Amino acid sequence: MDKEKTCCFTGHRPDKLPWGEREEDPRCLRLKERLAQAVEDAYISGCRHFICGMARGCDLYFAEAVLALREQERDILLECARPCETQADSWPERERARYRSILDRCDLETLVQHHYDRFCMMRRNRYMADRSGRIVAIYNGVPKGGTYQTLAYAMKKGLDVCIIDLEDHL
Repeated sequence: MDKEKTCCFTGHRPDKLPWGEREEDPRCLRLKERLAQAVEDAYISGCRHFICGMARGCDLYFAEAVLALREQERDILLECARPCETQADSWPERERARYRSILDRCDLETLVQHHYDRFCMMRRNRYMADRSGRIVAIYNGVPKGGTYQTLAYAMKKGLDVCIIDLEDHL
């Protein structure tokens, strides 16, 4: 795997999005368009391997954007990096079905560890950043939480950073 051709993602879950789970909201639709453009920009810059952490919300938007671009550009590989086996067990059924559908269509599935513990999400995030040369982030600017920590880690590691400011889509 070539780090310079690999792009990972970090972003917020529905509870930190102004529209929550209402993806038909015009703000969400605009954000998804901007995310699709960021994925295409990464592809144009040479990225062919995309790694998604498979959390609810923006991670799933990212995976779906990669899969949509893969329909046109056949040399794209989507890797789904799962933090643990039980990641989606407590999600609503509709979201679990979406998760399974993405896993069914990905090219590579990585299980970072078998069982949940309080560090498995951080390990998953570092796994992604350690293997990537670029990160796309949907970020609300708040200096706390998993998205912030992943972004800070990626910047420390010297990844090319594309930040999509969540506030720009309100």
